[in-house]
Amino acid sequence: MTDYLDTPSGRRIAYNRLEGEGTGVVFLGGFMSDMAGTKAVALEQWAAAQGRPFLRFDYSGHGESAGEFRDGCIGDWAEDAQAVIEALTEGPQILVGSSMGGWISLLMCKGIPARVGGLVTIAAAPDFTEDGFWAGFDDTQRKALMDEGVVMVPSDYAEPYPITRRLIEDGRDQLILRSPLALPLPVRFLQGTADTSVSVETAMQLFDHAVGEDIRLTLVKGADHSFSTVECLKVIEAAIFDVLARI
Repeated sequence: MTDYLDTPSGRRIAYNRLEGEGTGVVFLGGFMSDMAGTKAVALEQWAAAQGRPFLRFDYSGHGESAGEFRDGCIGDWAEDAQAVIEALTEGPQILVGSSMGGWISLLMCKGIPARVGGLVTIAAAPDFTEDGFWAGFDDTQRKALMDEGVVMVPSDYAEPYPITRRLIEDGRDQLILRSPLALPLPVRFLQGTADTSVSVETAMQLFDHAVGEDIRLTLVKGADHSFSTVECLKVIEAAIFDVLARI
């Protein structure tokens, strides 16, 4: 059943929370995705079978949460994530971040480290607003973005993405790969080799950049960006078990 949280920033966030015992798991979804996705629901079922607390939610402008997608930015969605973690969970959590959720979960590691006990990312996409969208725009698109405030970018998953000037400019304040990234906790990065949205090179860059004593990168040959096959879901579950065993 969907519940709602009114955050300190004044946004209304939809969430589903599973009660349980032990260290909880929080799923952070991707850009223009929602908490009804295959991975989020499958992990909730996995947690329920163990009697473990689990939380999934929609960022503002996503899914069942209030707001318009094009009004949001990485900073807003990170605030949403922090608000739900602080209000709806107790103690250190295992964050499972998919794509953009990987970036936001890394921001949580920096912003509220006491609430993050371990991290699993799936095709993490740190800095994608700068290294993906902005870097890929030609001069015409960049001018349109600055002059008109938005450009439409084709998507493999749905309608074209509205990429706004605010998204790009705010993204520059949230960059992860341009400054030291200390991760003194169990971290498991998962990446498919057939992912056409986030490259293996990006995964390697993040792996090389992060500093910590318990960081591993697992490449799954042939897995795509959704990472949602039965086999991939088992890889995610195994990574969470591995992290739980080390905290």
